[in-house]
Amino acid sequence: MTSIASNVGQPSWPIPLGRIGIAAAVVVAAAIPFFGSEYWLNSLIIPTIVMGTAGLGLNLLTGYAGLVSLGSAAFMSIGAFSAYNLLLRAPLVPLPVALVVAGLIAAVFGVLFGLPSLRIRGFYLSASTLGAQFFFEWLFTNFHWFSNDSLTLTISAPRLEVFGYDLNSAVGRYTLVAVVAGLLYWLARNIIDSRIGRDWMAIRDMETAAAVAGIPIGRRKLLAYGVSSFFCGVAGALWAFCYLGTADAHAFDLDKSFEVLFIVIIGGSASLAGNFLGAAFIVLTPILLDLAVQAAGFDRYIDHGTVANGLRVIFGAIIILLLIKEPDGLASLLGRFASLIARTGFKRRKP
Repeated sequence: MTSIASNVGQPSWPIPLGRIGIAAAVVVAAAIPFFGSEYWLNSLIIPTIVMGTAGLGLNLLTGYAGLVSLGSAAFMSIGAFSAYNLLLRAPLVPLPVALVVAGLIAAVFGVLFGLPSLRIRGFYLSASTLGAQFFFEWLFTNFHWFSNDSLTLTISAPRLEVFGYDLNSAVGRYTLVAVVAGLLYWLARNIIDSRIGRDWMAIRDMETAAAVAGIPIGRRKLLAYGVSSFFCGVAGALWAFCYLGTADAHAFDLDKSFEVLFIVIIGGSASLAGNFLGAAFIVLTPILLDLAVQAAGFDRYIDHGTVANGLRVIFGAIIILLLIKEPDGLASLLGRFASLIARTGFKRRKP
């Protein structure tokens, strides 16, 4: 897995998002509630944005710092259960503060489970981070205090309210998710453009040379785990509150960690915008395949279980084909396509 990150020298999104791009993204985000139905918001757009935010956190660690983690869902669960207990036991805490504190709690545990990165790397480091996944799933399942002694061991979304505005509707939850994702994207971009981001990329490309250059390798690695876990923690709280509504520890199992990892790989390593492309692929492709099966009428002759398993096989085959044909991810593919259009338009305007 380290090769996924280490083989990338430059960000795989070659066209920078300037002021026009940012303005266009803001306009589209603002227009979605007016054109998107409640189903689109609840089932497609909100999960895509939240999972893209989780991928953003993992990509900072894997794509930019060249480190490995298979426990992203564990830190998402920390964020979800921390935010739930903060809002439950301290009702006066505003929702934005609860999200930030939950992210910071996840960051602390991210640093703790990132300590092995100071001595080991590669496969052994991935096995170490995998321990976080199993530990926190066991912790939140067996200690009922975290779920307020619920018999079902689930946590329920609190009343979503910010500065007196009710956000419990589909549009309200979308607004919360979109604003938080936008702020985290802005934070990630500024981190990458800062000295910290340059240090991470130096460590990713050649750790020995980075150490000779005076970069504090250990501190930068732990900071990468902390920042990545902060993003995942906030995304976990949004996943539980804005998408699922109710969640337990098994909602953040190993499959969810691999899902976040696939988002990074499919979207493009060392690409911030690519995370949301990868999330859209993960969320939308199974739905499109299901619609295609229904349109073809196959569901009339084959039982639902067989169709569901067949869709998983097709989905996996599409991922493998995409990785073979486009190893740099959808961001690189889209970037090359945009560059081709720009060059074609320039040639046509040329006298």
